[in-house]
Amino acid sequence: MKRWIPFLKSEPTVAIIRLQGMIASGGRGALNDQALAGVIEKAFARGKPAAVALEVNSPGGSPVQSSLIGARIRRLAEEKNIPVIAFVEDVAASGGYWLAAAADEIYADPSSVVGSIGVISAGFGAHELLARQGVERRVYTAGESKSMLDPFREEQPEDVARLKGLLNGIHANFIDHITERRGAKLDQEAKLFTGEVWLAKRAVELGLIDGIGHLKPMLKERFGKKVKFRHYCLKRSFMSRFGAHMAQDAMASVEERAAYAQFGL
Repeated sequence: MKRWIPFLKSEPTVAIIRLQGMIASGGRGALNDQALAGVIEKAFARGKPAAVALEVNSPGGSPVQSSLIGARIRRLAEEKNIPVIAFVEDVAASGGYWLAAAADEIYADPSSVVGSIGVISAGFGAHELLARQGVERRVYTAGESKSMLDPFREEQPEDVARLKGLLNGIHANFIDHITERRGAKLDQEAKLFTGEVWLAKRAVELGLIDGIGHLKPMLKERFGKKVKFRHYCLKRSFMSRFGAHMAQDAMASVEERAAYAQFGL
């Protein structure tokens, strides 16, 4: 009611968007632009917040979805002239750091893991196993590259070369995003784009983040003790709350657990 009374100043509000989990184009609970569009739009639109805070806890995932989410955040921040501040929890690696870099400032806990500015593609080869079992692989294509990196045939050097070209291109896009967002803050002498990760204190020295700090204490210090917080996040579907799709959810959980585990988490 107070906010509608003329000439009476109301307490500032900060919208908090939680970005937790794998970044992927599909799957329940995965971070992607389609799922987050409404969440992000609402956070920027409701009640003209003094700032938007990102709670980032992600080991990464799809480079395209990372780019789309980050671009949406930047577009709304610039259209509405609202500062964006990211706070890293356990990890902001790879695509997770891409999201954090969409903010104007980045802060983290001393034990947060930050970085992994690189691109990876992993698979397997089973052609020898099939041969030992007496199984013959038969594939027919129109287009010489249509069966590129088929795991059931011997790896071809030209296929590897094509894949590395794609990975290098995506890596270049990632580097462009970080250098554009972090600019002169980055340590120009350090090797920042090798895929390495760092703890937060070292990340401050390298210019990858702006400092050490936690969300609510820092925002209260900046906007006053009476600042109000509004939380926005992905909502689980009604069926998944009651254990539906358990097999798919279990597989997604294993994949996500493995992604966090590579950073010792």
